[in-house]
Amino acid sequence: MKDTNEGVSETREMLSSHYKKIIQLLGEDPEREGLLKTPARVAKAMQFLTGGYHEDPGEILSSAMFREEGYKQMVIVKDIDFFSLCEHHMLPFFGKAHVAYIPNKYITGLSKIPRVVDVFARRLQIQERMTLEIKDCIQKTLNPLGVMVVIEAQHMCMQMRGVSKQNSLTTTSDFTGFFQQAKTREEFMNLIKK
Repeated sequence: MKDTNEGVSETREMLSSHYKKIIQLLGEDPEREGLLKTPARVAKAMQFLTGGYHEDPGEILSSAMFREEGYKQMVIVKDIDFFSLCEHHMLPFFGKAHVAYIPNKYITGLSKIPRVVDVFARRLQIQERMTLEIKDCIQKTLNPLGVMVVIEAQHMCMQMRGVSKQNSLTTTSDFTGFFQQAKTREEFMNLIKK
């Protein structure tokens, strides 16, 4: 998002005024020196953290789609760092995504897979939906022989509040096509653990 975009600036101003009110409702003085610029900073940060609403992940994959040259084995991009906000408490969850697909007719530029992860992560999310959305986007756009997505994440809503379990890790997975075979899934899981 560019600051020069009139709509972005207008939205940022509105968000900033709301955050100023929130700070006041929490019992703080938004006019205190340390908080004077906080509403604007939070507004800008939130626009960045939710910027995925303004990007088309299918278009990202399509922008670097190439005919494959007979390669029919797994293409894996693993340990993709991501940061997201849970839609229930708007607290961060973060971790790693591991994505594989088996080409059918097309491959995509390797950097496009992490960009797709980022698009879905930069929305108010739940980990389960994010896993499904990444898988569906790759399946729909590339039409591969199979897709598998595994996401491992820590959720601040579990660590900072509620049950307060600092070392908990949540793992989700989803798959299509050839990954429905246990042997193929097992191969993928072994490769991402190395």
